[in-house]
Amino acid sequence: MEICLTFYRTKRTIGTIRKIGVTAITTLPISDARDHLADLGNRVSLRGERIVIERRGKNLFALVPVEDLELLERMEDEMDLQAIRDRLSEPSTTFAKLKKELGL
Repeated sequence: MEICLTFYRTKRTIGTIRKIGVTAITTLPISDARDHLADLGNRVSLRGERIVIERRGKNLFALVPVEDLELLERMEDEMDLQAIRDRLSEPSTTFAKLKKELGL
């Protein structure tokens, strides 16, 4: 599902909005994002919108609320901790022993 996006100050229709589950993601060309950065910042911070900026049809980066970024960082931290916990039970060796085995 795609919906046209109109900036009311310029009366120009730019970008598209894609609905994924309950979250709408807006896609805009970088040239339009540059011209409307303050408005985009307000939409992201106040309304919680997620906006993907693209150049020549390829996604470059996303503007997301700080809460989304913090959640992503917590999820990454938890995944890292789980990977460490999983490897704690694996056999290990000292650096000195490894150097000796490799003949260094």
